[in-house]
Amino acid sequence: MLDYTGTAQDPRQFSPLTLAFLGDAVFELCARQRVLESGNQPVNGLHKQAVALVNAGAQSQGLEKILDQLTEEEMAVYKRGRNATSNSTPKHAELSDYRRATGVEALFGYLYLMGRQERIAELFAQMNPPETGMQDG
Repeated sequence: MLDYTGTAQDPRQFSPLTLAFLGDAVFELCARQRVLESGNQPVNGLHKQAVALVNAGAQSQGLEKILDQLTEEEMAVYKRGRNATSNSTPKHAELSDYRRATGVEALFGYLYLMGRQERIAELFAQMNPPETGMQDG
């Protein structure tokens, strides 16, 4: 995964939606790397597998697998993201899943800015074991 070289701004000072903006890309990259582990295949199949991992419902379900393993700091970041008020509304998800997914993305963005790539990989693997979501859809 890409290594973040840092910024003058403390990651704790970013808004939760800004963290989620970045975390969405971080989570997507994790999903794409996971999908590539299944080998070379048509791009359409890769896309379908990635979409199965990167959607509000899947992120909400994955959250259940890690909630009890989050540190106090991680839980606080997740809750800030989950509780953030967004002007957008989910088109293909339940509002509760959408908010939980925003919290997950905020957490992944925060961990990325803090340089905790190993923790990102650990949480993603727990949320999405290799056999999860890897069938052609």
